[in-house]
Amino acid sequence: MRILVTGGRGQLGRALRKALAGHEVFAPGHQELDVTQRNLVASTFDALRPQLVIHAAAWTDTQGCELYPDKAREVNTEATRYVARTAAAIGASLVYISSNEVFDGTATESYPEDAEPNPVNAYGLSKLDGEREVREALERHYIVRTAWLYGAGRASFPEKIIEGARKQGSLKVVTDEIASPTWTEALAPAIAQLIEQPAWGTYHLTGAGWCSRLEWAQAILKLAGLDVSIEPTTLAEFDSPYRKPPFSALANRRAATLGIELPPWRESLAAYFAARRSSGPASRPRS
Repeated sequence: MRILVTGGRGQLGRALRKALAGHEVFAPGHQELDVTQRNLVASTFDALRPQLVIHAAAWTDTQGCELYPDKAREVNTEATRYVARTAAAIGASLVYISSNEVFDGTATESYPEDAEPNPVNAYGLSKLDGEREVREALERHYIVRTAWLYGAGRASFPEKIIEGARKQGSLKVVTDEIASPTWTEALAPAIAQLIEQPAWGTYHLTGAGWCSRLEWAQAILKLAGLDVSIEPTTLAEFDSPYRKPPFSALANRRAATLGIELPPWRESLAAYFAARRSSGPASRPRS
């Protein structure tokens, strides 16, 4: 299959290039394919004629999206409209990568795919509106919601925790933000499995289980061999200019019926650290 991955130089894009071995994959980065440029999207799609588009390009900076909601809408909503409509025009199917932050976090158990979205910040709203653009543009689509992504290609939460521990000697991490850490090297093969069957619709794909940011940080420090103190804190005490859904774990029900499941988040985190050790420090992203 001829596949185009937007955001191909990002952490998920890199993992997808590996997971899709055997397909004809084009994975341009932002410099090559700025998805906010409608004419560039049209000309790229027309030249490559993909049969499937995986739209992984996004602006995921929650604070940045809150401060600049117009930019969040431009990148996460309007660009998704261009991508989805152009894919439909050339007869391609589409995978749209969405987020757990489309939910408000007031649930007491993990959200199933048919739960009612209700975002509490500009990032979540822009991603939810992107979902709506996809559903309106074409029937042959997969919407894949995921959470707390980490992997090679950028400094994500594990790298930030390690860097902070080494520089500061102690950390403050919240106890009241709960979701499911998801390694890109586990998510990408699940997406590769999903696209092999035309079971269109919305899916939740995250590491199995859930934890707080504090529990995740503690697991990271243990695997990194760092013994530093962590002070529990809350989202309110951080006084951030944006809200986060307190509990946004996702129930991965629909994909499980197709035989697609991700490993437990602790298992993936251990595999991630093993991969870091084998690859050496030169290949690790900088904070």
